[in-house]
Amino acid sequence: MTHIIDRRLNGKNKSTVNRQRFLDRYKKHIKEAVNQTIKQRSIQDMEQGTEISLPSRDVSEPIFHHGPGGVNTRVHPGNKEFHQGDHIARPPSGGGAGGAGEGKASNQGEGMDDFVFQISQEEFLDYMFEDLELPNLIRKQLKDATSFEYHRAGFTNSGTPDKLNVVRSLRNAHARRIALGGKKRKRAKEILMQLKALEEEQEAGKTNDDLEVIRNALIQELEELRHKLGKLPFIDDFDLRYHNLVKVPLPSTRAVMFCVMDVSGSMTQAIKDIAKRFFILLFLFLKRNYKQIDVVFIRHHTTAQEVDEETFFYSRETGGTIVSSALDLTAEVIEQRYNPADWNIYVAQASDGDNWDDDSIKCAKLLMEKIMPLVQYFAYVEIGSRFHQNLWEEYKQVATTFPDQFAMQDLTDAADIYPVFRELFERKEA
Repeated sequence: MTHIIDRRLNGKNKSTVNRQRFLDRYKKHIKEAVNQTIKQRSIQDMEQGTEISLPSRDVSEPIFHHGPGGVNTRVHPGNKEFHQGDHIARPPSGGGAGGAGEGKASNQGEGMDDFVFQISQEEFLDYMFEDLELPNLIRKQLKDATSFEYHRAGFTNSGTPDKLNVVRSLRNAHARRIALGGKKRKRAKEILMQLKALEEEQEAGKTNDDLEVIRNALIQELEELRHKLGKLPFIDDFDLRYHNLVKVPLPSTRAVMFCVMDVSGSMTQAIKDIAKRFFILLFLFLKRNYKQIDVVFIRHHTTAQEVDEETFFYSRETGGTIVSSALDLTAEVIEQRYNPADWNIYVAQASDGDNWDDDSIKCAKLLMEKIMPLVQYFAYVEIGSRFHQNLWEEYKQVATTFPDQFAMQDLTDAADIYPVFRELFERKEA
């Protein structure tokens, strides 16, 4: 008989390591379940954990069993109803005809429920965003490592006075004085002890000319030692230590995302709601995956203004439509605050596409001349169920000129938000 002993320290179903192994093993199935869950929940609920249901056929576990062949002795449990040679009758009404299949319910048989378990908020977001990224970020980091900063790298014997380390210099001076005057100080202590012994003899009445000669010689030697010790400089040029600074390349790892949203009168409340949900998902993605990133919120109708997050998502202000005002403001903010040599610049724009014909031409010109040469990626999302308007047609020219930096997608309802988001920010293979 085979005995299998589990010597793991953690009990069954109580090990964090075992849970992580389970998640790694069924990563593909869990990710598919997460994608299905995303389609059924609102953007506001994206940051919460969820229950994941996996078909039982996908979570079968490996088992130990005896292989074919060999001599096996088996002892089966007995029963009270049957004896050797009895025939087993069929169950009534076909109840023993078999189950309805795994994961299904049936009144005529038995089945097996799907495997359902809970994943945390962190695990849900990991599966949701694991294969998304800001495009071209790595290429920018490697290409623009042109700025430098100075880092301390120990100490040096030479330098300018402003880099002098006073504590280290005084410590070196003290150590030098101890090292050079150590033997002299030791001899001086010995002389002092000898002089004390001579004084004790004199007090005891043991005085003669030889002791006086010895005493005078010791005093003279002690004065010479003290004179030599006094000549040791308190601090020497050899003791000085300066901070050593080395020039280290500073890669361009910072990123900024411009969120540009149309809030004109043609943007109905339903369209604005879809745009807000798209930007909420984008904002959540950026804050989770990139620690050093700035987000600039720009909303526009006939005029554009930079606002905070609360005003961007919930202000009721509206008006006509001049899209170029937002692009002008974006270019102005980039010029004033975000040097392309130091920052990875991204722009995401959401609009219904309604704009003046002349202004749409101006928008395409602004993009190609002022914005696209400076940014890593520009994503345009047009929201609405009607046909594309002139802004879309003008942006097509920009997409043709900058195929790797400019992306366009359209949204018709809230169900398209996440698929479009994945299409815009899907990780590209190197």
